[in-house]
Parts: sequence; C-alpha cells; structure tokens
Amino acid sequence: MSKFFIGRPIVAIVISIITVIGGVVAMAKLPVAMLPDIVPPQISVSTTYTGADALTIEQSVATPLEQQMNGVDNMLYMMSTNANDGTMNLKVTFDVGTNVDIDQVNTQNRVSQASPNLPTSVNQYGVTVKKLMGLPLLVLSIYSPNSTYSGQFLGNYATINVNDAILRVPGVGQVTNFGAADYAMRIWVKPDQLTKLGMTVTDLTNAVQQQSAVNPAGQIGAEPAPKGQQFTYAVRAAGRLINAEEFGNIIVRQNPDGSTVRLKDVSRIELGSLVYQQIGRYNAKPAVVIAVYQAPGSNALAVAKQVKAQMEDLKSRFPPDLDYVVAMDTTLPITEGMKEIVKTLLEAVGLVIVVVFLFLQNWRATLIPLLAVPVSLIGTFVIFPILGFSINTLSLFGLILAIGLVVDDAIVVVEAVEHHIEHGLAPKEATLKAMEEVSGPVVGIALVLSAVFVPMAAMGGIKGLLNQQFAITIAISVLISAFNALTLSPALAALLLRGEESKYSLFDWTHIGWLSRGYANFVRGVEAGIRGTANGYGKAICRVLKYRYAMIALFVAGLAATAFMYVHVPTGFVPQEDQNYFITVIQSPPGASLSYTTNIARQAEQILRADPDVFGTFAVPGFSLSGGSS
Repeated sequence: MSKFFIGRPIVAIVISIITVIGGVVAMAKLPVAMLPDIVPPQISVSTTYTGADALTIEQSVATPLEQQMNGVDNMLYMMSTNANDGTMNLKVTFDVGTNVDIDQVNTQNRVSQASPNLPTSVNQYGVTVKKLMGLPLLVLSIYSPNSTYSGQFLGNYATINVNDAILRVPGVGQVTNFGAADYAMRIWVKPDQLTKLGMTVTDLTNAVQQQSAVNPAGQIGAEPAPKGQQFTYAVRAAGRLINAEEFGNIIVRQNPDGSTVRLKDVSRIELGSLVYQQIGRYNAKPAVVIAVYQAPGSNALAVAKQVKAQMEDLKSRFPPDLDYVVAMDTTLPITEGMKEIVKTLLEAVGLVIVVVFLFLQNWRATLIPLLAVPVSLIGTFVIFPILGFSINTLSLFGLILAIGLVVDDAIVVVEAVEHHIEHGLAPKEATLKAMEEVSGPVVGIALVLSAVFVPMAAMGGIKGLLNQQFAITIAISVLISAFNALTLSPALAALLLRGEESKYSLFDWTHIGWLSRGYANFVRGVEAGIRGTANGYGKAICRVLKYRYAMIALFVAGLAATAFMYVHVPTGFVPQEDQNYFITVIQSPPGASLSYTTNIARQAEQILRADPDVFGTFAVPGFSLSGGSS
C-alpha cells in the first residue's frame, strides 16, 4: 500500500485533505457540552387533584399510576411525590443508554391504561407526561427594577410574551416558570351563606360549568335550504365569561317565588392567580424565574447564545420599568473549559513540534509530523456523529493525550527514511526501503494501543458512558495516525527529505550569512546538549547498577506509597469544577406557611447579597427541590 502512495503522493494528500474537511464539517454540527450525556433518562408524570390532601392523592392517584407503571420496559425505579397543594409528580427513571423518546411513549401508554381508575376531576385536569432535562441550561429572571409590577403581572407577561418565543429557539426542549402562575378567575366561597341557603360547592361548580361554556349554535340558511336562499350566517352564541362582574351574575338557584340566587351572593370573585403556592424573587424584588432546558443532543453554547439573542429582541418590546437578567448561566464553565482545553491542545502540538525538531534537527523532517498530527486529530471528529458523541472535556482531553501517540508513527517513518538516505539511497528509494521495514511495526503499534483503550468503551453503566468517549477518541486517532503513516507520511518523505547537504535548511538561506551561521550554531548547541544528556544518563545508570538492591527496594517503596495514596485519597465520580453558582435549600418546619418561608428567604437574600462577589440571587419560596412540587 505504501508503494502505491509513494508513487502517487497527490492521492495521499487528497485523502488527508478530505479527512480534515470531513472533521471540520462534523465539528461544526456536533453538540458541545461539559460532559457526555450520562444521566439516566427520566420521564415525569404529573397532575393535580384540586382540593385533595397528600394522603388522598397517594391513595387515589399515585397508587393506580404506579401499579400500571411498574414493569415498563427498561425502567430502573420510580418515585412519586404527593403534596398537600393537590399536585402529584411521578418520576420514572430508565436504564442508561435507552432512547428517551421511546421511554416517553411507553410511559404514556401505561398512563392511558391507568386513566379509567383515576378520579374524574383528575382526568378532566389532564395528566402530563414529559421528559425531564436535569438542571436548566439558563435561568432568566424578569423583574421590575422600580417594583412597578406585581409578581402576578410578571408571571402572566412571561407566559404570554416570553415562553413561546423561547420555545421556538432551536435546541430548547422545555421552558418552566417558577414563582408565578397564570391568571385565573378566583371564586372565594362564603361558607356561612351557603349553609343558610342549604347549598353546596357542587351546586356552584355545576352552575359555572353550565353558564360559562362555549356553545356552538350552528348556522342560519345552511343547506338544505329553501330555494332562492341568498345568504348563510354562522351563529355565534355567548361563550365563556370574561370578567368578575359576569361571573358574579351567574344564577346558581331559581327560587319558586321567582327570586334568584347569584354567584356573587354567596362568594367573593376576583381575577387572581391559578395557584398561590410559590413566590419568585430576584435580588429581593418580585420576579418570574424562567428555567430554560436544552433538548437532548443540542449544542449548549449555540442554544444559550440564541436564547440570549431572543431575549434581547423581546426586551425591545418590554413595557416601561421591565427588565430581565440571566440569573444563572451553566454554559459559562463550558466556555471557559473549552478555551483552556483548546489552549492546551495548541500548546501540546507546539511542544511536540519543538521536541521533534530538536531531536530530528531537520526542518523538512519536522514538517511531516507537523502535517500528520492535525489530520489524525481533526479526522477523529468524523466518527463522532456516527457514535453519537459530543464535543466535551473528556473527548478533547483524549485528543490532548493522543497527540503524543499519533506523532510517533510519523517520526518512525521519518527516522527510517533518513537512515537510508544517510546510507546513500535517493529519497524515493529510501522511502520504499524504509516502509518495507516499518509498515509491520506501525500497524502492530496501532493495534496494541487500540487494544488498550477499546475495552474501556465496552464497560456498562454510567461509568462506561463516561469513559467511552475518552477511550474511543484515542483509539480512532491512533488508527487514523497509523493509516497516515502508511500513506501520507511516506509520500511526504519522498517529496520533502533530502540528503545531508540540505539537512538543516528548508529554504535557501545561504545568501543570508549571519542567519545561516546562527542557525548552524544553534543546531550544534542542541546536538552538544543531547550528547551531554545521553552521556550523563549512561554514567548515572552505571552508578545505579552498583546499588541494584537499593533501587529495587526504592521501587517497591514507590509501589507501596502508590497503593497507600490510592486507598486514602478521596474518590469522586467526576472532578469538582466551579460551576459559577450555588443552590441553597431552606427547609421550613412542618406546617410552616408560605409567608414564614418567604421571610426566611429574605433574610438569606440579605446575607448573600452582602457578599461583593455575589452577582445576584434568585429565590423561589414554596418550591421543593426534593419532589419538584410546592
């Protein structure tokens, strides 16, 4: 194979160019994240049983759902949270690596089977089945700097004008508002009046449902119509009631004497919130907290950038004294981490090239590894979309480690070719001779290195997914490097390498005398340093051999120290990284009111905001992180 490419170097160069282009195209479309997607898929089943307590919900809603959900395909476990505010949240966790869309469909099918056993009001309210996205990508806070608007207004403004716009951004999977609720017509019943009149809440509910409903009224003049009918009119009857006055005029009882009892006679009616269990705050001001979750497989950095651009566009249409802030941005650590990794990658490539030049002492020979390394590294990204990988810290760290491995193959080829050139062969004949000798070792090295890393990719569970991209990245880059060593490197060696007379120059510098002399002196200094180091190392080995038993004891002590440190150094799943935010949980005593919790949250806000390093605080009194409910 090498002989073919040595005779046709353009073919080898074109293959390498196509590999690099494919890698660049793949890089542009790959999702970017801090770590691989290793979280087990979770599906949330939620509903509301209005007016019910936690025990009633557990018995009448959670139990039927859990009975049907038990044993769904690939399920690991499930957990339900039933709260006294009437909400039920069932989280079903599935095995790592399963398709979250299929998991959602299977969960929806089980919910449909449980629907006949659920209370009628629960079925009317609806059971929501959706994918859980883990931590949000961005947390936005919409607030009024001068406190002109209430939290209720802010919440409804976000629901009507902001949420839908954010959901239209490509890559956004879910938008959730915390600390705010939709507008609702609240009917506060007067129990004493109901008792005097001998009425129940059910009577009021039935009256509202009957008199505030959409009633289709058909058409006038529709076919079949009398001959000569000229027009057809659609009849629009009065539909749902709009304001509190209209609701107050609902007739709930017609007395025999002709008098009526209206809804306003037995209740107080106002336009309020659907629920009152949560309060949103940003920097001690009323706010709506909007959590934006990215869709699986999307590019976190691109999604965050587009969401911020969308918010800037929406801000231009905000009413006076309304503003927003990105209260939490989980992409900041990703951006900084990627910058550091790319910087390290460039430094590693530069360091490798410098070392190669110092030891080969030949600019022409150094060019071959310099060209081969980017082809191996960038070409690795071609395989990422096929395997479902993302650009993350582990895959890029694997590329950094692979630099030292992929450069070896090119160095082996260059050294072998130079050896035969020094013995009088022409560059092309020297390359052919060298490839006969090193082709087998190059292939063997690539297979051995792949055999070291590929088994790591076969590990199961979360750890397997975590190590998979790291191991496969190195293995693929090594295999591409071996292919380059059999194709591109010998083709370049036959084109670029020359005899001893041009060893130290890539260009003709003879007309620049001082530059040529300085370069030659530099090379001679490097050679002297290498020879001195080699001689010193040889003498040190001779001395060490006189104390071989002491060296063996020192080696054993090193192994013992390594084992001791392995046992006693704290272990962890992934390295701790500064994520740029803290999550603080305040747990109130059992039975504490929302007002009590809010007062404690205000005290916590004051303490945190006194720290000059704190950018801002957002709080959601009434929301429970443990169950995701109020």
